[in-house]
Amino acid sequence: MHFVRSDKVDKIRQQLDHPVIDGDGHLIEYTPVVRDFLVELAGEDIAKSFDTLQHGGALARQVPLDAKRGLGMTRFAWWGVPTRNTLDRATAMMPKLMYDRMDELGLDYALLFPTYGLTVTALPDDELRPALARAYNRYYAECYDGYRDRLEPVAAIPCFTPEEAIAELDHAVGELGLKSAMFSGVISRKMPGAEEVRGATWMDTLCHDSDLDYDPLWKRCEELGVAVTFHASGQGWGTRMSRTNYVYNHIGNFAVAGEAACRSIFFGGVAQRFPKLRFGFLEGGVAWAANLFSDILGHFEKRNHETITHYDPEELDRGLLLQLLMEHAPEPIRGALDRLDEALLMLSDPDEDRDTIDEFAEAGIESKADIQSLFEQRFYFGCEADDPMNAIAFDRGKIPMNARLNAIFASDIGHWDVPDFREVLPEAWELVEDGHLDKADFRGFTCDNAIRLFAGSRSDFFEGTVIEDYSKAVQAGAND
Repeated sequence: MHFVRSDKVDKIRQQLDHPVIDGDGHLIEYTPVVRDFLVELAGEDIAKSFDTLQHGGALARQVPLDAKRGLGMTRFAWWGVPTRNTLDRATAMMPKLMYDRMDELGLDYALLFPTYGLTVTALPDDELRPALARAYNRYYAECYDGYRDRLEPVAAIPCFTPEEAIAELDHAVGELGLKSAMFSGVISRKMPGAEEVRGATWMDTLCHDSDLDYDPLWKRCEELGVAVTFHASGQGWGTRMSRTNYVYNHIGNFAVAGEAACRSIFFGGVAQRFPKLRFGFLEGGVAWAANLFSDILGHFEKRNHETITHYDPEELDRGLLLQLLMEHAPEPIRGALDRLDEALLMLSDPDEDRDTIDEFAEAGIESKADIQSLFEQRFYFGCEADDPMNAIAFDRGKIPMNARLNAIFASDIGHWDVPDFREVLPEAWELVEDGHLDKADFRGFTCDNAIRLFAGSRSDFFEGTVIEDYSKAVQAGAND
């Protein structure tokens, strides 16, 4: 089949001296084959539960609007994949077609995350979820076999318990030979005491303040050399619970979920305990990361274990305070100065447990430099090509401590926000044309940062791929 080349793509590629890596593209699974695998693995009854899942939109439309609130039902994605652009729809579905079109799209290598398989990481059905994960991962391994020098499918790893996550990770990576894995950094749990109320949930972020110990999972990721990439939705919780408007729920949702996972990884001390791990937070952009980095620095400066004593109630000079009140207070306050203890209690309780006042202890953070090191060396942020805020990652003048955040080019091909697959590289290049990135920045954005994420966890990740030699040069520091 003859594909129509894009002059814009060709002109951009002529100016680049490096490969282009798509850090977060999407494949579209051919679900009849997934269902066949599911029947083989778990039987027809479980496969019927999958049928119900596939017809979820039709079932949701049968529920009256006034009943949806109590059921915790919100408006989720609809009309979310290409149709008018039939070539692109087929490209996302068929590995060979995607492989054949890579040069046309201006891409050398692509990480392909699930589409329908995204449901695996948020599915509360304890029987269907692990079986479906295994069926999807078999699909990725078998259908993309022979194309993995340029296309790397990403395993779907459910994380409702650390045990199920480790079991599927061992199967997908250890047995099927997949190299990358997608996790959810947020799991919806039933509120204790309200298990029968469908909408009564809280969000477990797996690290800080989780009821379960996920350290064995992070340890297994480190042992297997798997970069921890989070690709979770923030729809259906917080303020993104509209029953009628998907766009209302969708805007900012990946950023919210990524921020929750990153904040939990940070404050839970996971990055400090597992120094070989790299963490990717996908599809939410990098602006939220700049804000989180700045916020953590600001809080650390004012509330670390030393400076927090500035607000210790024992540091209050009560004699001076009483004198000032007597001199300056209005009559109603002067008449109640015998109740001063009552006035001083809120937000300044002297009986606070002194063993818990260092809220950076679990994170293992001793200095602002420790914070900067994690964000610059261990955390990576997937950015869609059309997001103008991507430039902030490279603008040292606007980020505290002159830090540079690791933005990764992510096409999101296969989904509704990419009407033409050939436009993703030109959209990313607009930041260079507009003077927001130089070519070195663009190289980091579209290539080197992705290599550092995946090869940083597993040095041989790109062996046998079309970018093997370039990857080795990056790892050796030749392109710094």
